[in-house]
Amino acid sequence: MPEILTRHTTPDGPRWALDGHWLPLDFTLAAWLALPAAQADARLAAQPRGDRADAPLLAPIEDTHEAWASGVTYLSSRMAREAESQSADVYQKVYAAARPELFFKAQGWRVRGPGAGIRIRADSHWNVPEPELVLLLDATGAIRGFTAGNDVSSRSIEGENPLYLPQAKVYDGACAIGPSIRLCGADELRDLPITLGIAREGAAVFGGETRTSQIKRALPELAGYLFRELAFPQGAFLFTGTGVVPGEDFTLQPGDVVTIDIGGLVLRNFVEDATPAGAPR
Repeated sequence: MPEILTRHTTPDGPRWALDGHWLPLDFTLAAWLALPAAQADARLAAQPRGDRADAPLLAPIEDTHEAWASGVTYLSSRMAREAESQSADVYQKVYAAARPELFFKAQGWRVRGPGAGIRIRADSHWNVPEPELVLLLDATGAIRGFTAGNDVSSRSIEGENPLYLPQAKVYDGACAIGPSIRLCGADELRDLPITLGIAREGAAVFGGETRTSQIKRALPELAGYLFRELAFPQGAFLFTGTGVVPGEDFTLQPGDVVTIDIGGLVLRNFVEDATPAGAPR
């Protein structure tokens, strides 16, 4: 039976639980991911289990972790990027290239958790959620598990110029993961179902699905490129790209509810208003 890690809010600060029971207060994901795999497994198995963890969920990532992302790993994503961009050949080339597209997405403290609000940019007219398998990587780059992620994106800004990618991808409320981490190896991630549903005023306005088997690149390959010249001594999170892309006639609106299901892990968030970050609300 797979082991599930969850992170919760408590009066004493964030606290981790394993399979629904509290882990010791001093357990941290960063310290656990710093251990070699065999030692980490033994350490987790030896952790005493407390009472049932019934506190509200947080994003299963710690403040010091980094979330990175892979781009154009599905054929459908390549085609969507070509349609939105004035530089379509860029996406054709990266899809076929030996080197994948990788980019920084969020520091851990910026990541939104299950039930929290996500945001669309006030200066963008075309915004979409992107449901993605998110890898949990240890300090060596090995895959230790996965969670569900939403790589919220401004298609109008990226489409204007690929060099605007950081502004299209990295802003307050643009990254959500959760509700938990399922511990497993890469072999168990080869053909997971991914579904996306968007509701507006209680009615479905978009739905789509794909499978992780449609990712062009092997998951360890993506992790290997991320760690090739970059150290993550406390581990890292890596989004693996999206295969479900709403059409050009769809954009997120405040109040929309986005539901992502990846292998049974269900991440649900609502879209906040588009007030610029830091402005009075």
